Amino acid sequence: MTPGLPALPRAVRVVEVGPRDGLQNEKAQVPTEQKIQFITMLADAGLPVVEATSFVSPRAIPQLSDASEVMARLKRIPTTEYPVLVPNLKGMERALAAGVRSVAVFTAASESFTRHNINASIAESLENFRPVVALARQEHVTVRGYISTVFGCPYEGSVAPEKVLAVAQALLEMGINELSLGDTIGVATPNQVVDVVGLLLDKGDIPAGSLAVHFHDTRGTALANVLMALQLGISIVDASAGGLGGCPYAPGAAGNLATEDLLYMLHGMGISTGVNLEKVVAATRFIAPLLGHAPTSKYYQAEACSRV
Repeated sequence: MTPGLPALPRAVRVVEVGPRDGLQNEKAQVPTEQKIQFITMLADAGLPVVEATSFVSPRAIPQLSDASEVMARLKRIPTTEYPVLVPNLKGMERALAAGVRSVAVFTAASESFTRHNINASIAESLENFRPVVALARQEHVTVRGYISTVFGCPYEGSVAPEKVLAVAQALLEMGINELSLGDTIGVATPNQVVDVVGLLLDKGDIPAGSLAVHFHDTRGTALANVLMALQLGISIVDASAGGLGGCPYAPGAAGNLATEDLLYMLHGMGISTGVNLEKVVAATRFIAPLLGHAPTSKYYQAEACSRV
């Protein structure tokens, strides 16, 4: 335990979302071969979960229109899980055909965002997931649920924690294995993390092991929010190599929390991840020239300066 802090997890499972949540919001179209190499390098770094792609409509997310080819050609290692995002039963069937063994579904805690994002109400989105989860359980495929706009919505502003709890309970009752709480527009502050996560743990009686946090660093509070979540017992954290991505349906949302920055903090605090930080940096260095802009990761930038 770090002196002066409440008990912290001895280990954190880092969920790498760069190849999916990162690349889907980049303007550049990364070639399939380079996507596969990026995923492979991240897995080789020891990341236990690398979210690989998304089986959504190519019209909606053209950056990931090669999902089937990526998964068909990807050489997977047994120590890494390669989940994909699926919006509906059709996407689930495509994912299964590509050999996928782990999927994720996505909704939100605010009605306006859900409508803009997937053209459905929250209730409709949950109904769309039922056949997906049923098929997943039949095929022994794990399902993760993303809840967006947990701490704030670009259209509605603040979001009541009780709304988050209602969506979380509906997803868990459906049979979803793990929930990721998303700060889609990067507005969360540590006290909000206490309010939302505390409500889910206490009033919702949701096990801490079923919850992950997914912060965007739009206003520079992502790591502070992670630290608060750790103090509440959360030990699963989403991050994106280089800080890639954001949200195409959230105006002004900056990139995700950078995996390098997260690892630097966790390792410096003596928290184990099993991930090689320098190999993640190498993966970011590989993908960066294909994006047309510098990665936002502070650790990556510091390393780049030290090489000059």
